[in-house]
Amino acid sequence: MAKYTPQELASVLKDGLLSFPVTSFDAELQFDEENYRKHLAWQASFPVAGLFAAGGTGEGFSLTPAESERVVRAAVGEVGSIVPVLASAGGSTAQAIENARAAEAAGADGILLLPPYLTEADQGGLIDHVSAICRSTSLGVIIYNRANAIYKDTTVATLADRHPNLIGFKDGVGDLEHDARVYAKLGDRLFYLGGLPTAETFALPLLQLGMSTYSSAMYNFVPQFALDFYQDVRNHDRVAVNRKLNEFVIPYLDIRDRVKGYSVSIVKGGLDAIGRSAGGVRPPLQNLAPQDLADLKSLIATVS
Repeated sequence: MAKYTPQELASVLKDGLLSFPVTSFDAELQFDEENYRKHLAWQASFPVAGLFAAGGTGEGFSLTPAESERVVRAAVGEVGSIVPVLASAGGSTAQAIENARAAEAAGADGILLLPPYLTEADQGGLIDHVSAICRSTSLGVIIYNRANAIYKDTTVATLADRHPNLIGFKDGVGDLEHDARVYAKLGDRLFYLGGLPTAETFALPLLQLGMSTYSSAMYNFVPQFALDFYQDVRNHDRVAVNRKLNEFVIPYLDIRDRVKGYSVSIVKGGLDAIGRSAGGVRPPLQNLAPQDLADLKSLIATVS
């Protein structure tokens, strides 16, 4: 049973930092529930507004439906009484419905709807897809604008009119005109979160477009730095934001950009660097090379 109505959930999430915990794997790359619970407990010990289980940073794309459900249940069981836990739904419409229903049964508080897998879709098809998922659950649903699921402002408005449990718009594209159109049309009907890789990089300018929060991957391993950065953004403290960008975020991006797929791998590398390993990443991702990990460890030491 979800602790929040969709509207209550939106209110909680819109004014705090959000994060996507990594999914812990053992040496055979199987879900390590004990270590995952330990990581979630540490993450929830800081004042984060919401945790998204089995999301992109959590390698949800590599989890079977059964594994995804188990990850969500573990997250709810460990920290669901402390912080809102949201699950992901993706793949085909049927699979996304299965994910959403399993998440609701597991006690999750909301759903992030990922783009449909490996297919092109026009606006009418996206409306049908999102509508099917919204109708399948009473949980609050956040749509993720990226890849093959680019929602026009008129499409978002149609969906918001039809489905009261549609509560959020997450952007992973960074098209400023598009974001401005969506916010201008929908206003406070939804809450808006930044979802570009290493969202801190874009957080301050996107705040001006109504994106009051974002998903922080680096919160996984430098939670206090991530929270301080978010507060600087919300305070419109450009000097502090730029200082932190130069001191940590931009050098972090330089390491991240060395290899494709490192946007996830570097987060697990960060946990390795601070002695809280969550195991390696599953193929087709690859773990940080030794020099990359050493460089990341040195960088983290500057803000720890």
